[in-house]
Amino acid sequence: MSTITALRGKGRVVSTAVALLALGLVPVVARAQSTDTPGARPVSTVVNTTNGKIRGTHQTDYQQWLGIPYAADPVGALRWTAPRPAAKWSGVRDATEFSDRCAQNSGWDPGYEKTITTEDCLALNVYVPDNARASAPVLVWIHGGGFTGGAGQDTNPRKFIEQTGAVVVTVNYRVGVLGTLNLPQLQAESKNGPGNYGLLDQQAALRWVHSNINRFGGDPKNVTIAGQSAGAGSVCDHLASPTAKGLFARAGIMSGNCNLQSAASGQAQSEAFVATVGCDTASDILACLRAKPATELLAAQKKSGVSPSVGGAAFPVNPGTAVQAGDFNRVPVMLGQTDSERGLFTYQNYDYLGTPMTSAQYESAVRSAYGTNAARVLAEYPLSAYPTPGEAWTAAQNGSTSYARQQLMATLSKWVPTYAYEFAESDTPHFASVFRLQQQSATARDFPFGGAVHVDDLGYLWEYLGQTLPYHDDQLELSRQMITYWGRFAEAGDPNGSGTPNWPLYRASSGKLMSLVACDTSPADGAAPAACSRLSGDFATEHNLAFWAGLPD
Repeated sequence: MSTITALRGKGRVVSTAVALLALGLVPVVARAQSTDTPGARPVSTVVNTTNGKIRGTHQTDYQQWLGIPYAADPVGALRWTAPRPAAKWSGVRDATEFSDRCAQNSGWDPGYEKTITTEDCLALNVYVPDNARASAPVLVWIHGGGFTGGAGQDTNPRKFIEQTGAVVVTVNYRVGVLGTLNLPQLQAESKNGPGNYGLLDQQAALRWVHSNINRFGGDPKNVTIAGQSAGAGSVCDHLASPTAKGLFARAGIMSGNCNLQSAASGQAQSEAFVATVGCDTASDILACLRAKPATELLAAQKKSGVSPSVGGAAFPVNPGTAVQAGDFNRVPVMLGQTDSERGLFTYQNYDYLGTPMTSAQYESAVRSAYGTNAARVLAEYPLSAYPTPGEAWTAAQNGSTSYARQQLMATLSKWVPTYAYEFAESDTPHFASVFRLQQQSATARDFPFGGAVHVDDLGYLWEYLGQTLPYHDDQLELSRQMITYWGRFAEAGDPNGSGTPNWPLYRASSGKLMSLVACDTSPADGAAPAACSRLSGDFATEHNLAFWAGLPD
């Protein structure tokens, strides 16, 4: 690429220091200043929230409060209902351990090797750097995971908050069918409409932030929401949600789409799930579903999954449609992707399973994905032009995905200040799950897809999935500069400032965006660490966007 250089124990109530010592924790003595002063950085690890007092911990250069309930446990009769307020407590609640993660099937990510069946999971985590000023900017991070997995604790924002001085909040929300089920019977119960319980959880967390973050030193009027993958899609859903108006001032969309399936499709998926789990013939379908243990629901989900869908007062229209019409919460947006997003999915669905994609599977996948345009796609991405069918499939998928992202960039830029980027550090260590496999298996070390794949950029902003990756000095410099850009955007809606190359607003007329990449400088060169991110006009050429633009709708 021709480039411009730029640079995740339940909470307990305790009332004495003895209880802390029994847990092996050293209580921090509160200083004279009050922790209840709005906008002031907390000087004690005890903070008085609207639900009661909590005690966190002081780490090196920052404080953290973990597992703070922002809504009632969605269990029993509250399963598949909109989030309700969390109960108040007396005494001081322990906030030194993460809450349970929301129920989900096992996966390949570290910490997710076993199925998780806990549903008392609606909690968030607050991180405040020692160098935070009064009324610091706030970044609320929404994790990814395909709306089927993940948790707030996946992200450790230590290096981000220490460098930027921002307050960061990470959030658990319901995933899988427990967060997305869309049935007429549920619609009859709720004015918010059926489905999208996970998205409603996120909005409940944002309301908690608005009511409480000033007690931690954050500014409730200066909140940025950001996420990656499903988290990024969530951000776009909130952009188009009437009930999210006023809950955030900026939005970050990393490797995500602006799309919800139709209500009809969501109901069809939900009805298929009900049949799979064996409740379709019950006289009271909801009672049957709510009586099922999470293990049965998760097993049925493997066969009949349910994605988020349009519906209710919170999500009345497809966010893509709302953005196109300018009918959304207009705030500055930063959005982008990695340069080989789809390589991860090809690997995960084929090579990781020990069954690389075959020629017949390639043709079948193209025909399924592209319908009436399949013949054109097969001609444009012939197997003869690629070493393997998987690489041909990845190239085609990268092209169509990049075209959709470019269209979103152009659409948003018509209405709001939009900063677009592509993470193009192709030499990067892959993200934690792939990196761990590469250390364990000689076969996995030969990762067959080039470029930076989906999720590879997260480690440059913070530690992800408990892993610190072996970045070289130039990549560490790229990390520093990316954190600088993201921090400035979270503070003021503009990533620009001294010490970094200028990042102009995205203009559809030029199609130029910020290409984030590290320089190739070695000690032998005698050069200081550097990052070579720069404004680039090569995005369209590299992803063959003219071809995708020319396809009939």
